[in-house]
Amino acid sequence: MSEAKMAESNGLRLLIDEPFYQPVANEVRVFLAAWDRRLPVMLKGPTGCGKTRFLEHMAWRLKRPLVTVACHEDLTSSDLIGRFLIEGNETVWQDGPLTRAVREGAICYLDEIVEARTDTTVVIHPLTDHRRHLPIEKLGIEITAHRDFMLVISYNPGYQTVLKDLKPSTKQRFVGMNFHYPPADVETRIVMKEAGVDEGRAKALVAAAGKARNLKEQGLQEVTSTRALIYAGALMVAGLDALEACVVAIIHPQTDDPELAEALLEIFRTFFPEQG
Repeated sequence: MSEAKMAESNGLRLLIDEPFYQPVANEVRVFLAAWDRRLPVMLKGPTGCGKTRFLEHMAWRLKRPLVTVACHEDLTSSDLIGRFLIEGNETVWQDGPLTRAVREGAICYLDEIVEARTDTTVVIHPLTDHRRHLPIEKLGIEITAHRDFMLVISYNPGYQTVLKDLKPSTKQRFVGMNFHYPPADVETRIVMKEAGVDEGRAKALVAAAGKARNLKEQGLQEVTSTRALIYAGALMVAGLDALEACVVAIIHPQTDDPELAEALLEIFRTFFPEQG
């Protein structure tokens, strides 16, 4: 799988090489329009469908540094904004990733934003309207965002419960971009490029995934992602048996239910009947 080279300074990543991304619809044009007006963007879509790769590609394209925060339930506002630290006999302030992005004009990416606590997500509100300010209460100051600062969040709307979702008042502050798994021909090209697998096996992986995703209606919490197909293809290139690669890269991570696992196995066995 390809990895773009990057330079890192003070937690800011500047992508040097172009991250591979295969456009599916108008997502590039929409993002560029949002960037032109410095509007905050919300990427919605299932896991492993290319949201993060898309943003890395756009950061490279715009030549802007990228700050990525993987949100989780223990993430506090101090984790985003910053805190006082003791160094020797002194107490010094250390900016958090959001503050660094605001100061430096980076793109700040809050990945899976709904995993963070509600009181944490509220701190981004002043950055998502005409104010473009970040209040730092502990310092008693308010920072005006650099003109090139951009806020991007992502989440998987099909995975969240009613109790764990973004408030409408937060959602409406963003330009919403919906992502889905790409059409079969596009997904095949992605798997070939990212995994280095031949066209025949890439097509078989994508076709099997198309069938496997129908099991969502039978209780499968997460459907087969493009990322999982890339992992399976990479394992095949590494010499693993095709069906075995599908089992360890797709089926085992996807479900612990024996019946669902067997149903998935039957689907992939249909497309990879041969061994070796």
